[in-house]
Amino acid sequence: MNTFLITGATGGLGSSVIKALSKDVNPNDIAVLVRDAQSEKAKEYKAQGFDLRIADYNDADALTKAFQGIEVLYFVSANDIFSRDAQHKNVIEAAEKAKIKHVIYTSAGRKDESQESPVAAVMDAHIKTEKWLQESEMLYTILRHNLYAEVIPMFLGDKESLLNSKTVFLPTGDGETAFASRNDLAEAGAVVLKNHKAHQNKIYTLGGLEAVDFTKIAAILSEITREEISYVSPDVDTFKTTMTSYGVPEDAIGMMLSFSLGIAQGEFDSERKDLEKLLGRKPQTLKSFLSEVYA
Repeated sequence: MNTFLITGATGGLGSSVIKALSKDVNPNDIAVLVRDAQSEKAKEYKAQGFDLRIADYNDADALTKAFQGIEVLYFVSANDIFSRDAQHKNVIEAAEKAKIKHVIYTSAGRKDESQESPVAAVMDAHIKTEKWLQESEMLYTILRHNLYAEVIPMFLGDKESLLNSKTVFLPTGDGETAFASRNDLAEAGAVVLKNHKAHQNKIYTLGGLEAVDFTKIAAILSEITREEISYVSPDVDTFKTTMTSYGVPEDAIGMMLSFSLGIAQGEFDSERKDLEKLLGRKPQTLKSFLSEVYA
């Protein structure tokens, strides 16, 4: 029997969790879930001695087969927002059929769970999945990840783009966010996996130690780049029009707008110390992370 199975093994979070976990656990004791056994990453895992399992979140039967003999499942949430409900239901039902004992789920931090929230479309599946887990007979650990620090360069672009505009242009108002790096969140996940019995039926909110607004982020970027970076928080219509004029796809604009308004509303300003406690150290500072991207 394999103790652990990590889903989303070829993605950023899943691969980082596998890397962190395998520092202390033999790869032969770790199963990794991939969709394509012929992908370069899958072949790499197999060569390293990991137990390769093949399934897609859309295929309930394949998931049930892939989950056989697993004790603890690290369940990375799906990235297809519009298909998440069905996909997550498939994962949980397959886990129950395969008699998995404990599911560790990567959820998302939030404050407003109503349909009026700017991030309701993103959070809805997380809220449902948490409920399904809590109503199941399996043990659970829910890791509510705050926004990744990686969201910032995703929204602002690379160093060249930032220095061309010298402007942070997002409708986030004076809202603050406790950004956390993906690597820190992955390391925390590996800690929970290795000590899973100590984290049964618990919920953690994982974010950086300090919640900052984009005025502060612009100041940090100015210091890093040695250029004056200004922050402009436009109204919704101006943001849409401006992004459209630069050829940004409509769905990308919608996603940026949703999270920006969520930030403005304070959805992600939690300064809980759960991440620090799990890591046993202070998480990476936002300035350190941004220096790696923009220095």
